[in-house]
Amino acid sequence: MPEQEGGPGHFIQDVIDQDMKLGTYGGRVHTRFPPEPNGYLHIGHAKAICVDFGTAAANGGLCNLRFDDTNPRKEEVEYVDSIKEDVRWLGFDWGDRLFYASDYFGQLYEYALQLIRQGNAYVCDLSQEEIRAYRGTLTEPGRESPYRNRSVAENLDLFQRMRVGEFPDGARVLRAKIDMASPNITMRDPVLYRIQHSTHHRTGDKWCIYPMYDYAHPLSDAIEGITHSICTLEFENNRAFYDWVLAALAIPQPPKQLEFARLYLTHTMTSKRKLKQLIDQGHVSGWDDPRMPTLVGMRRRGHTPEAIREFCDQIGMAKTNSVVSFAQLEYCIREDLNRRCPRVMAVLRPLRAAIVNYPEGQEEEFAVENNPEDPGAGSRPVPFSRTVYIEREDFMEEPPKGFFRLAPGREVRLKGAYYITCQEVIRDPETGAVAELRCTYDPASRGGETPDGRKVRGTLHWVSAAHARPAEVRLYDQLFLTEDPSQGDDFTANLNPASLEVLTGCLVEPGLAGASAGSRFQFLRHGYFCVDPDSTPERLVFNRTVSLRDTWAKVRDR
Repeated sequence: MPEQEGGPGHFIQDVIDQDMKLGTYGGRVHTRFPPEPNGYLHIGHAKAICVDFGTAAANGGLCNLRFDDTNPRKEEVEYVDSIKEDVRWLGFDWGDRLFYASDYFGQLYEYALQLIRQGNAYVCDLSQEEIRAYRGTLTEPGRESPYRNRSVAENLDLFQRMRVGEFPDGARVLRAKIDMASPNITMRDPVLYRIQHSTHHRTGDKWCIYPMYDYAHPLSDAIEGITHSICTLEFENNRAFYDWVLAALAIPQPPKQLEFARLYLTHTMTSKRKLKQLIDQGHVSGWDDPRMPTLVGMRRRGHTPEAIREFCDQIGMAKTNSVVSFAQLEYCIREDLNRRCPRVMAVLRPLRAAIVNYPEGQEEEFAVENNPEDPGAGSRPVPFSRTVYIEREDFMEEPPKGFFRLAPGREVRLKGAYYITCQEVIRDPETGAVAELRCTYDPASRGGETPDGRKVRGTLHWVSAAHARPAEVRLYDQLFLTEDPSQGDDFTANLNPASLEVLTGCLVEPGLAGASAGSRFQFLRHGYFCVDPDSTPERLVFNRTVSLRDTWAKVRDR
């Protein structure tokens, strides 16, 4: 079991407690969430957001939102806007502490000049491929660049000429001078700056050299007064360089980098590059496709921020990577939706049932409870008429043992309304399929009770034919069949062909006609559903958020 956030042995909190005891940062705790604006946030980022903002809040501190926008070729304003929306949606607020690494480009450049003057950095003319070849391997040390021992004056001249755009892309880079024999490959003279004649979404064409993320990140932390730079384990090897940059520039009270295990979720792919590939190849409709693990996709599917925060809290913080079952996320979603969602009746595959002894032209309403989990939720009026629709799967002409729903000669309860009995089956003359049921009702069973106290085993949901609203229902399931979708040469071979089923001709209660996008409901016996942004009063569209129980485990076992 991973260590829980805030619980005993929570190692990041232990570090903070020790710093508080020693007065390392004067009693301050200041964190940051530092996304790169090169894609949409996903469920893994949700954990990082909860950790960064949650750690600050638990210690009476502050958390910044900072965009590490150091690569203009991959960054877009669209991503910046979506990230801000996602963080707010999860329930966190950065106040007036919205920053960008690009805010510090001038200062980062001055720091680079300082490193050159100190003999800690040099301009290198090796190509990217040559730098990689010179770097060595895990078992062999690297080789020094032939440009490593340029004079300070020459390095300053070349770097300033890089700054004014004298050289083309890829001609030169600025590298840290550390140790080409270091057992940590990250420390083998990493690149600090590269030439990139690209327009930045905030600074325009002011710069043609851009700092590397690993250089800009620790200095941005230091400039903002960050105390604890919390990140995931893939940055563990980079911590040595993080600390080297701050030490080489003699930054007072430098922040500490602390790593925790990133979130790996079964049946889920979180690589931005591969998610974009799914979009480009038409496997999904976009970043907000409800099958995507992006927060915008999860929001469209109907997941709640409360459920996601609870999930992140449950999986806790650990020092080693592990894989969390997708079923645990669905459990948190069900638990949250069960408490908050009103119950409604929706028939996804309708079968017409005419109640032949019900007075023609008569209509009435029944008060049906909204949520048995919430006594204060009250009830709603549901109209009833002579013809209703039930689920096609709720009727069988020759029912097997254990089938307690409608069959010829059998009596069942219509939820909140009457007892009905199937008297006759009408077939389509061309196909022979069941087209309609002729039923009778017991007028004395109004509201689902009878004077003689008799009971029935089956209760069916239904909608009135005269009042129901047509709807499209999209049944979403997991996007991948395998627990680790990255297996194999082509990860798209692991896609679930049944991840989306679109049902048209569905019927829902008339009260859903005015439901706004994002509204969530429990469709009785079907699961939890959310109104899709595509929905209009004339064309209702619902997405299935999650089923009523974990049916995926049964599918895997088949």
